[in-house]
Amino acid sequence: MTHPQVVRVYSTYQDPDYECPWQSVAPRGSTGSGVIVGPGRILTGAHVVANATFVQVQKQDDPSKATARVVAISHDCDLALLHVDDKAFTRGIKPARIGHLPALREAVQVVGYPIGGEEVSITEGVVSRIEVQRYEHSQRHLLAVTVDAAINEGNSGGPVFSRGRVVGIAFQALPDAENIGEMVPAPIIERFLAGVAAKVDPQVPGIGITTQPLENEALRAHLGMQSAQSGVLITAVQFGSSAWGQLEVGDVLMELDGLRIADNGTVRYRGRWRCQFDAVIGDHHCGDVVKARVLRRGKVVVVRMTMQPMAWLVPRTEFDRRPMWFLFGGLVFQRLTAEFLRIWGEHWWDKAPKELLHLYYSGLRRPEQQEVVVLAHVLADRVNVGYEPFANDVVATVSGERPVDMRDFARLVDAAKGEVVIKLTSGSTVLLDAAEARAALPRILSRYHVPGDRSPDLGGGPSRSRSRPSRRSR
Repeated sequence: MTHPQVVRVYSTYQDPDYECPWQSVAPRGSTGSGVIVGPGRILTGAHVVANATFVQVQKQDDPSKATARVVAISHDCDLALLHVDDKAFTRGIKPARIGHLPALREAVQVVGYPIGGEEVSITEGVVSRIEVQRYEHSQRHLLAVTVDAAINEGNSGGPVFSRGRVVGIAFQALPDAENIGEMVPAPIIERFLAGVAAKVDPQVPGIGITTQPLENEALRAHLGMQSAQSGVLITAVQFGSSAWGQLEVGDVLMELDGLRIADNGTVRYRGRWRCQFDAVIGDHHCGDVVKARVLRRGKVVVVRMTMQPMAWLVPRTEFDRRPMWFLFGGLVFQRLTAEFLRIWGEHWWDKAPKELLHLYYSGLRRPEQQEVVVLAHVLADRVNVGYEPFANDVVATVSGERPVDMRDFARLVDAAKGEVVIKLTSGSTVLLDAAEARAALPRILSRYHVPGDRSPDLGGGPSRSRSRPSRRSR
């Protein structure tokens, strides 16, 4: 048997419905691949088991399936660890060992169960590129390895071997290229498994800064940089991120975690590969302290940042959780997230409203605005006549106050009496009589089959007693 550690993963999953956030879409099934890395332990891709309600695994030459459960998952780096309670499943199989970060042109074998057959498949190729890439599942930019071996549907989550060891986990194919795929490299796999063993947060931390290169001599001179100095200019810092309170707009970030940053934003990673400086963060866990050197107002300053999860104004990943929503007077409000933007279809980055896309790409998380609240839908009723055109507009203020986040928005509406005036960033105004809006709730819930006036994570409110008990679809 070839590579007996490689298994097929069957996932039944149920995604939330962001157009009707109180419900889920119909359950669906998919298959992927995985690799045994310990007794009862199987490593696979996070996207293989995202929003999973039931998971099974199957060995080669064995028609039976065993039930598995997700014990750790990091959507940031697209890795998940499964556990099989049936001890006999992995008995007699030597777990695969994690190898090294392969060299360019090193031969590799992609092993898994691509669609179109039942037997394990092996495709061979070589490493063609090592650099920071955008992970499709999380939209994070992390170290990835490109191989010129086919990674097809069903291969995802399967191992990539070199010299008998796992040097990567297949996670995505390049859509406009033939027989070109990418894998999560060994250093990120090791970080993930070490974090699981140490019971630390499996998320990949983020620095939380926006930078620009410093290749222009006039700009370098303006910043007081010497000819021997190099780095990137910090143009924004996200509130709640690792950099908040440590790095400042206008700083020149010259060194991170002991690696010198070039004027084009690259570092010599592990002494061998030139890639973007944020590749360094993929080696760390939340809670780690990372040292940086910056040029601040002409002086070199050393700062120490405690690594935190990435803090976005518009969250990039919302897997394995339900949408947060709030209903008032037939108006449905939601947080702006990447998953909400996906309701515009496969090419949402072209089709979604431009204001929402601008907030996604360039929005800055600040103490006074930590989430974006969107008037997502209008459930037509006589209390909200005339407001239908305002769907997908952003909330600016509620009765003169700017909501910090979704919970703060719900608090402001719950506390409102008399007229509730909601200003939208387009300049439009939504005005509802609080008493009439709350009185309309029972008929709106009944007419549109909505289980309550808010998602469970928003807690109760004055209108809660008038609604049916809410329930979470799973």
